[in-house]
Amino acid sequence: MIRTRFAPSPTGYLHIGGARTALFSWAFARHNGGQFILRIEDTDLERSTDASTQAILDGLKWLGIDYDEGPFYQMKRLARYQEIVDQLLNSGHAYYCYASKEELEALRTAQRERGEKPRYDGRWRDSKASPPVGVKPVIRFKTPLTGEVTFHDLVKGPITVANSELDDLVIMRADGVPTYNFGVVVDDLDMGITHVIRGDDHVNNTPRQINIMKALDAVIPQFAHVPMILGSDGERLSKRHGAVSVMQYKEEGYLPEALMNYLARLGWSHGDEEMFTQEQFISWFDLGHISRSPARFNPEKLTWLNQQYLKQSSDFELAQLLEPELNKRGIEISHGPQLSEVVGLLKARVNLIPEMADAALYFYQRSSISEELRLQHLNETNLNTIRHFKEMIQFIEWTPTDINECLKQTVKELGIKMPQIGIPLRVAVCGQTQTPSLDATLYLIGREEVLNRINVVLDL
Repeated sequence: MIRTRFAPSPTGYLHIGGARTALFSWAFARHNGGQFILRIEDTDLERSTDASTQAILDGLKWLGIDYDEGPFYQMKRLARYQEIVDQLLNSGHAYYCYASKEELEALRTAQRERGEKPRYDGRWRDSKASPPVGVKPVIRFKTPLTGEVTFHDLVKGPITVANSELDDLVIMRADGVPTYNFGVVVDDLDMGITHVIRGDDHVNNTPRQINIMKALDAVIPQFAHVPMILGSDGERLSKRHGAVSVMQYKEEGYLPEALMNYLARLGWSHGDEEMFTQEQFISWFDLGHISRSPARFNPEKLTWLNQQYLKQSSDFELAQLLEPELNKRGIEISHGPQLSEVVGLLKARVNLIPEMADAALYFYQRSSISEELRLQHLNETNLNTIRHFKEMIQFIEWTPTDINECLKQTVKELGIKMPQIGIPLRVAVCGQTQTPSLDATLYLIGREEVLNRINVVLDL
């Protein structure tokens, strides 16, 4: 059975790059009827936080990425790492290194001055010297001195690295906490991971990890390294490009389906399909259609996609998202029309949920009219037009159709064009010149409230 995993470090929030990696790994498992495992790599004790862990869990849940096992935490598996380290020490594949930080820094400085690549020189690899008193050693892996590591990357193709390019990496720190390259190997083997799908910033780690796996006589998983995401300007993705927490996109009013869809299209494609459901994505996903080139993050495209999903979403579901936004603005929706009906009028006109909340305000409260709009649209002629319309709507059946008939009759009786009643009426009732269909808007606001707002304007 195919088993994939997502293994973030809880040193920050779940960002766009991590979310896409999780999405690809999850979709590959789901497409193949396999299992997806969540692992929290929390061995960076200084930077790992519970808040970051929770943000990762929240982000995955919001995007709809579920997992079959986990979350597993590396700091709860220290005894297991020690067990494997002892195995490597006993088999001669690892050794204690007593080199101090000062020694290693001096070594690197000298190498740089000679124009060499900084690397550990193996001074304790086969040393017979007595260990210095009071120094806690790290444990290093004995990288083979000859030969090479070759693996077939499922995205990038064949990759070969000579062992002479690799030094003896630290696998266990002096405090008994494993390093990344060791912990990830033990975890992937113990958890039966068959396919490691991750960002291509890990390509250089892969030969080191394969060497450790070989030393343990393990079955080596297949690797797929996904190209990074760049900003729209071609630079490395950063906060200014939109590389923020996934949950910030929720706060900004994006729908999880839209963000999932957009992330899926960042570096993967299925023909010319731009919009698809989660079920379609799973059925179509394969590693063969992941691009080898970096993807570019385009916030305008994401916003456009979100608008398309808003149009398709049910009014009831959007109303549930809209209500908290209106509450933030001090709006009590019980004093106005059904929120789902307001959503039906507005959802095709906005890109984000907060925009919809701003657009919905005049349905629930009388908006102030700017002096500029008052001077431009509420002159005596237009006020007389509004007064004429007001007299007509007082006793009609309050339906959009009948309201529309009154608008048409006003235009006909006064010999004017529709904008000459439509725009001033919008300003008087809604405080702005543009709204959805005027008859539907007035209908939802309600006859009594429409008349009250018109009277306020006429009295002024």
